[in-house]
Amino acid sequence: MTTQQDLARTQVQAILQAHQQQAGALLPILHAVQDMLGYIPDWAVADIARAQNQSRAEVHGVITFYHHFRTSPPAAHTLQICQAEACQARGSRELTAHAEQALGCSLHGRSGDIGLEPVYCLGLCATGPNIQLDDKMISRVDAGKLDRVLAGLKEA
Repeated sequence: MTTQQDLARTQVQAILQAHQQQAGALLPILHAVQDMLGYIPDWAVADIARAQNQSRAEVHGVITFYHHFRTSPPAAHTLQICQAEACQARGSRELTAHAEQALGCSLHGRSGDIGLEPVYCLGLCATGPNIQLDDKMISRVDAGKLDRVLAGLKEA
């Protein structure tokens, strides 16, 4: 193990210790680990399972059930495209297909420094289709606007 892995394991152990008396602590633990490390590594699943008196399969099942959790390091940038009904009615399915083609990956995939993820409502329903790039929400996105946003990332 590298020094960075040792530090990460120490951080996970501190999270586990902070939640050891909390009933139903699995989700808060998973959120805390992902907030700390950016994802939930395989070795942490074993540590979490042991601390929660659960099997690795049970913990893995919870991680894979919720789309929020990642089991690999995140991309440098995350592009989320709203898939909720209001945005679908305004063209988000077509926008998603365009993004997949432009990036060369599907939802939950990664192309270079950009991860492509679905999101189910950004709260801007009247101005869809909407995307979120990292922490910035962008409304009324069509294929041309998405291409400009992606080109801006490549220039930065």
